[in-house]
Amino acid sequence: MKRVLLAMILLFQGGVLLRAQPVGDSVLDIKNKKIPVKQIGVASYYHSKFQGRKTASGEKYDEKKMTAAHNRLPLGTRIRVVNLMNQRSVVVRVNDRMHHKNKRLVDLSRAAASKLGYIGRGLAKVSVEVLPKDHKQNDR
Repeated sequence: MKRVLLAMILLFQGGVLLRAQPVGDSVLDIKNKKIPVKQIGVASYYHSKFQGRKTASGEKYDEKKMTAAHNRLPLGTRIRVVNLMNQRSVVVRVNDRMHHKNKRLVDLSRAAASKLGYIGRGLAKVSVEVLPKDHKQNDR
């Protein structure tokens, strides 16, 4: 009974959070599409079956690198992703796209999801902030 109740709560929360929500007034104007600089939504992570497959940027997916898939941000954009449950954060580079019907905000590499602490859960409520172009951090 407890499992059923927990599953219903998680499904309800997931349904409420599937659409990305803008935070603040700052927006990026990318080819006349206004994208909030900071958003809140749901993050997932890549399944291991994608290891070595080509991403939208042309590079091969590596689960050990700090990368992400996002449907609206330009490839190469660096973003800070914060797990809102535990306040852990990572900086990742957008190098791929998700399926166009996917309502999640971002899909992270396994390394990034592990640092955020949600590998066991599969999904996490996160905030995503676009970083300035001069922000540097090495991928691991």
